[in-house]
Amino acid sequence: MTEDLSAVARFLYEAGTLKQTRRTGWWMAGVRDPESVAEHSWRTALLATIIAKLEGADPAQAACLAVWHDSQETRTGDVNHLGKKYAAPADPQAVTADQVDGMPEIVASAVRELVAEYEAKESAEAVCARDADKLECMIQGIEYKAQGYEAAQRWIDNSRRRLTTASAHELADAMLATGSLDWLRAALGEKPSRGSGTGWGVRHTPGRNSPSSIRG
Repeated sequence: MTEDLSAVARFLYEAGTLKQTRRTGWWMAGVRDPESVAEHSWRTALLATIIAKLEGADPAQAACLAVWHDSQETRTGDVNHLGKKYAAPADPQAVTADQVDGMPEIVASAVRELVAEYEAKESAEAVCARDADKLECMIQGIEYKAQGYEAAQRWIDNSRRRLTTASAHELADAMLATGSLDWLRAALGEKPSRGSGTGWGVRHTPGRNSPSSIRG
């Protein structure tokens, strides 16, 4: 007899709402239309893979933890740090238990275990995933500052201070030394020129996308 997957189907529609759920803290930095929770989680998973590999942890497990780390926000919304001062945050494991209720146990238990591991903050993979969460916020802050949102510097500084692994610190340094459009310059084969802020481009005037304007 096949498993009843109706509860899984309902959750997958529910998970899709994270594409529209905004990361509300950026509103305080003046960002009118900030990234979604889903967008944040996607790059967090990439970062978790990289950090875990550099740290000698399991990159697949770290990425999986990162994918699920904010999945409860389909029901709670994104509550920023200021909001948490006035309202106690929901227990992620309790929310997850409600979300997976009715799913086949092999699926429900796997999701519960992932969330429990992330929240326990003990395994090497959880440490890497949590660093990835902070580092993604820092990178997003760099990008917003490059777009002219100067107040994003607070998020850059705070996120960097909260990193714990050596690999995350090294990667943060690399991100701060790299312009947010240097990947495009490199992909287009632009050659370094003397005196350019990033080392890319024939003529480069330091501006919003130069490392000097991004670093705090």
